[in-house]
Amino acid sequence: MFLDPKLPQKMIEWRHHMHRHPECGFDLPLTADFIAKKLESFGIETVRGIGKTGIVGILRNGTGNHSVGLRADMDALFITEQNRFAYRSAHDGKMHACGHDGHSAMLLGAAAHLAEHRDFNGTVHFIFQPDEEHGQGAQAMIDDGLFDRFSIDEVYGLHNMPGLAEGTFTVRPGSLMASESSFEIRITGVGGHAAMPHKGIDPIVVGSQIILGLQTIVSRNLSAIEESAVVSATEFITNGTVNVIPSEVVIKGDCRCFTEEALTKIRDAMERIVAGTCQAAGAQYGFDFRNTFHPTINSPDQTTKAIAAANAIFGTDNVISDCHPLTISEDFSSMLRVKPGCYGLIGNGTGSAGGCALHNPNYDFNDRVLAHGAQYWVQLVRDILL
Repeated sequence: MFLDPKLPQKMIEWRHHMHRHPECGFDLPLTADFIAKKLESFGIETVRGIGKTGIVGILRNGTGNHSVGLRADMDALFITEQNRFAYRSAHDGKMHACGHDGHSAMLLGAAAHLAEHRDFNGTVHFIFQPDEEHGQGAQAMIDDGLFDRFSIDEVYGLHNMPGLAEGTFTVRPGSLMASESSFEIRITGVGGHAAMPHKGIDPIVVGSQIILGLQTIVSRNLSAIEESAVVSATEFITNGTVNVIPSEVVIKGDCRCFTEEALTKIRDAMERIVAGTCQAAGAQYGFDFRNTFHPTINSPDQTTKAIAAANAIFGTDNVISDCHPLTISEDFSSMLRVKPGCYGLIGNGTGSAGGCALHNPNYDFNDRVLAHGAQYWVQLVRDILL
């Protein structure tokens, strides 16, 4: 598809540059400037500072009124890289351990191709988003007018998947990825001497009962057939010591589910368990439940379009069109709550060739995947903007 045989190598160079200079959260001055200057060099109208450091490139052609948004994330993780190749991270404690450098390079490659050939009729918006890892970047861009300032009819995202063979693509209509919510339960009892527990209210016992109660939420509040979910207590913190019953216990944890309805059921059941257990023991409590990522729910029509484009690039034998839902979470979900769209997964490779897990200090994006991703983006635009 690429008439310019130099473009795949250029994408590799762009990715290596971003990998070498990772930035995190919204603090992306070098990354955002690098991407914006590339878009401008392609002759693409570029708007900076959407959602703090987000970027939107606008490319119009023909007389068509329809528009499509293509989104890539730009931020890295606070991880110390253990790779030793030449383009390893130059910023201590930061690295592209999730492949956002590859996502940005693929979208830049598609932008370069579409700007040169303009074989579409309508408008393409190239969306480069900050702070995906903390689940705040998409909403920040939305709050800053992403879908009000720019006429975007439908929006698409793409992520690499280690363990999935390169040259393959997987997606599903409906819930693809889970929501992510965190909770904090603070139990206040009456501490005292470990030899005289009858004189106090032991928050450790209360907290232990609550943790056991939390394990009934999924099995007794959600449908075993229709509502998959995970509730995990991950921290148990006290202010006691070897011979002192604590006065306070803090329980923290994580929840994953695939629908807004299931999320409401989990939150409500959790507070009932906390309130009832504490009341029975005479303890006081505080309860905080925060939803960071919404479920990633693909629109049926847009998923059909994504599958068609993937079939054209990868071949029908290499496209899984109804994969199992994943309990990982994705910030792109916020955009899908506003606009119809689809989020797909592209194989990063297996074994030593791209199979290292995401968020691992030895992870690296597979450069051979860059051309696949850029071709998918171009095909999708050509299919939609006829």
